[in-house]
Amino acid sequence: MYRPFLEHLETSLKEKFELQPRDIPKGLECQISERGRHPASIQSWCYQSPELRKIRYTYIDAGKGAQIFNSVLYPSHCYDVPLLGIDFLSFGKVKNLIVLDFQPLFQDEAYEAKYLMPLKELRDNYAELAQGLEMKFYDANQYFSKYLLFAKTDTETVSTRVLAAFKDYLDLYWKILAEATPLTTEQEIARVRKAQIDYDQYSAERDPAHGLFSSYFGSEWADRFLYEFLFEDAAPLAVQAH
Repeated sequence: MYRPFLEHLETSLKEKFELQPRDIPKGLECQISERGRHPASIQSWCYQSPELRKIRYTYIDAGKGAQIFNSVLYPSHCYDVPLLGIDFLSFGKVKNLIVLDFQPLFQDEAYEAKYLMPLKELRDNYAELAQGLEMKFYDANQYFSKYLLFAKTDTETVSTRVLAAFKDYLDLYWKILAEATPLTTEQEIARVRKAQIDYDQYSAERDPAHGLFSSYFGSEWADRFLYEFLFEDAAPLAVQAH
């Protein structure tokens, strides 16, 4: 269901940036599961460029049981631009959940005006995809903008309105990144680096997908995937305790 989204992201990235492959830890690039009623496969890709230090995206294909496309783009530490977060999930034919946002690293008004306000017009154009759903696992005021798209919708809407919104959000993100002024002081760069590390830690501790990964591929593999690939700058809770 979300293959066209993945293909558009790949094409757009290759057109806009000088991509270099970024290593994925051995055993995490792809995996196949025969558990459950629907066999599942998971495959991930990872790149970097001068502007984006980490570009990761993952596709889970469990046939009619589940189709999931997830991606996060991390700007290089010399840019304080928000992360681009993409999470599209379908379970069966009726449960489709989409999340798309510029995920802010900071919460001050100047930052919002600079990087998030440009999203408002786009969000308003896709108001039916901004449903204000309750977040069960995350604080909506942390690492999410006021203009995120967050909706439960049907398959036809995914292939039309959601795909159009996805392309528009990507285009705006590329524009903001291209116009961003690189930070020059070590203090500013260190602040961004810490904010991205904090994002990884926060996300790793709350990501509900860990349970899904465990059900398909086992808890040991899921732990590695979470901490060695998805949120590699996060420290596992067991490590923090020592």
